[in-house]
Amino acid sequence: MKQHEIGSSFVDCLKSALGLLELDPKSQLYQDVTSVCNHLANPGFRIAVFGPFNYGKSTLINAILGNRALPIDIIPTTGAAIYVKYGNELRTKIAMLDGREINESGTEILKKFAILDGDRRMRDDVAGVQVFCPHPFLQNNVELLDLPGTNDREEQDNLVRDKLLTADLIVQVLDGRQLMTLGEREKLRDWLSDRGIITVIFVVNFVNLLEPEDQKEVYKRLRFVAESFRADLPQNISNLYRVDALPALRSRLKGDVAAAQSSGLASFESALQSILAVKQEKMGDIRLPRMVALASQVKQLLQAKVQPIAAEVETAENKRNAKIQIQQKAEKLIQQGFAASVTELRDWLNEQTLLYRYQSEASAALQHNQFSTWERDFFKPKVVQLQQGIVKWVIQACEFFNYPQPEELSIFFPTHPQVNLPNKSTDSDSLSDTASVGVATGLGWVLGGPVGAAFVGGAAYLLNKNVKQDKQVSSEESYRDRATQIYADAVKEYLTRFSSEALSALRQYEEKAVKVINFKVTETPLEITRKRDRLNLLNTCLENLDRELESVRSSLG
Repeated sequence: MKQHEIGSSFVDCLKSALGLLELDPKSQLYQDVTSVCNHLANPGFRIAVFGPFNYGKSTLINAILGNRALPIDIIPTTGAAIYVKYGNELRTKIAMLDGREINESGTEILKKFAILDGDRRMRDDVAGVQVFCPHPFLQNNVELLDLPGTNDREEQDNLVRDKLLTADLIVQVLDGRQLMTLGEREKLRDWLSDRGIITVIFVVNFVNLLEPEDQKEVYKRLRFVAESFRADLPQNISNLYRVDALPALRSRLKGDVAAAQSSGLASFESALQSILAVKQEKMGDIRLPRMVALASQVKQLLQAKVQPIAAEVETAENKRNAKIQIQQKAEKLIQQGFAASVTELRDWLNEQTLLYRYQSEASAALQHNQFSTWERDFFKPKVVQLQQGIVKWVIQACEFFNYPQPEELSIFFPTHPQVNLPNKSTDSDSLSDTASVGVATGLGWVLGGPVGAAFVGGAAYLLNKNVKQDKQVSSEESYRDRATQIYADAVKEYLTRFSSEALSALRQYEEKAVKVINFKVTETPLEITRKRDRLNLLNTCLENLDRELESVRSSLG
């Protein structure tokens, strides 16, 4: 894969990471990544000249151009990043933040828009400054970048620091009169090497102002500092040059070749040409390492963002899974308990079971006109007990699984049986008349024995016996047996109907209740889903970033 293809996918990956990190667009890392990514596709080779104020940076650029194109003075002047590009004539273009654009011939306008004010502050209404110069050095898509001096104000320092990321070659100007200060060494580390900017050469100015013996000592010590910095330069190209900037400019303005040679300018320019010949064809080798350095920072931030989210998701899912396991166990216990209670009630409601258990005692109660008492005190409590045994499981399921409760299990009791007994005959051979003996309960329907007719809506069992047909019933014993049978049949009808209707009600309730006690795992809460999705995005971005880093490092060798 070609470097520009690697760089393109690398840029996309880094920009995606910035979006996921939700960095403030004003943050340093966000601006650094954006600057480097945007510069990656820039076809121009940019040479930035930087150093503290009054180190002769603008003078050095003017010497290269052979023209006083940039303002120079004995006081700090450069108050903007000035891009010097090739043009058919010397002219200046100023872009203002309000959208206006100012174009003028020459560079006199720089004194108005690109120098510091009386308080040594940069203008805050200038968006960009470009100078176009007809110099052959710039003709091959090369541009020089003159930066404000450092070590004065934080605003200028921040601007310089940002612009260095978009330079393909850094020319750090040093003052031979004070070697390399601690601040300069810190910037060399923090602003350059730690950010992957290693195409750096050092230019020492003002050496001509020193005594000959001092010049040798200074140059020796500077050589040690320069060699300790692992610059990425072509073979046999030094990273340290002496250029007396002001004498070099004067010699160029006068056309004095010998003076330009003795100032060190010619040697420095030769090195620039050699660097361009090698590096301009492989600008990816210069720019990609800076992306790697920034990507490493982005990766650390992604990892730091992943860890707490992963912990939150794991905790939430473990808690949810534990709750589900508890609910599943509860479901099993509730289902078992419900099934056992339903079976118990169903078996108890079986017609034969009811007749076996209650027909005799209910018949006796009916004969003694105590059926209501028997039903209230003995029969109903048992029904309620078994009924509650079922309902309690459903209530537990609703509370545990947060379901709405179904309609209650309603078991209704039939109306009490009513019977009519035949009159006791005065003649042992016949029963000439019939009389009604009713055991009334007032519940609405009538049960009759085998010798009576049934009446609906509160009528009684009637024994309508022809005296002639009943001539054979003459004894007291026969009469008692018949009465007993009538009571027994009435109770049987009562219990049979109760069994049928109660079992039907139980079946209907069971159908509804089964749905309630059947636990269903609910969908994952939205909060967990969102966190998991975000975690997946972050992990995917990390994987992509690792893959891109590996590809870039492989391409760089």
